[in-house]
Amino acid sequence: MSSAAAPRRRNAADTRAAILASARRAFARAGYDGAGVREIAAGAGVTAMLVNRYFGSKENLFAEVCADTMRKPVILSPENLAAADFPAAFAKALVQVTAPGETPLDGFLVLLHSASSPRAAEIGREWIGRGHQTTLEQMIGGPLSRERAAVALALVAGLQVMRQMMEMEALAGAAPADLEAILIPLVRELFKPA
Repeated sequence: MSSAAAPRRRNAADTRAAILASARRAFARAGYDGAGVREIAAGAGVTAMLVNRYFGSKENLFAEVCADTMRKPVILSPENLAAADFPAAFAKALVQVTAPGETPLDGFLVLLHSASSPRAAEIGREWIGRGHQTTLEQMIGGPLSRERAAVALALVAGLQVMRQMMEMEALAGAAPADLEAILIPLVRELFKPA
């Protein structure tokens, strides 16, 4: 009788999840153009052929990663959306998520590092439009809700870059309560029904 271990059976759902997690890390680190299917496969412990079998192409995999990053929103969490004072909840969550020393949201990094690729930017815009943009538009309502939602998303992206990644001293060194005091009226005005 041999003492060799039997080959491990693959679970399709676990394999798909491992590939998606590896791709999410790779795209957050290097963007669409900088992450290769072989690197993603190695990170998941599978072959590149298996990545293509599960997702069809790198483009399809990137779209799945974009969708995956929006499944558990932080700033637009169900708790914040249900808050009695949504603008205050939005501003406070934004200050918390962009705290210096915190890891930037990987969904943001995926899109930021992929923005130079026209196709990746197109895919990212589509998923933002389906997810965060639509959620904010519905919360804001009224005239120019589309544009006001987009400005709010730009505020989120800008604060992540300037406070968390660039560590601009006026933002990175500011007391969270001071940033909230600045942001809450700004966000309240942005979300105010017109």
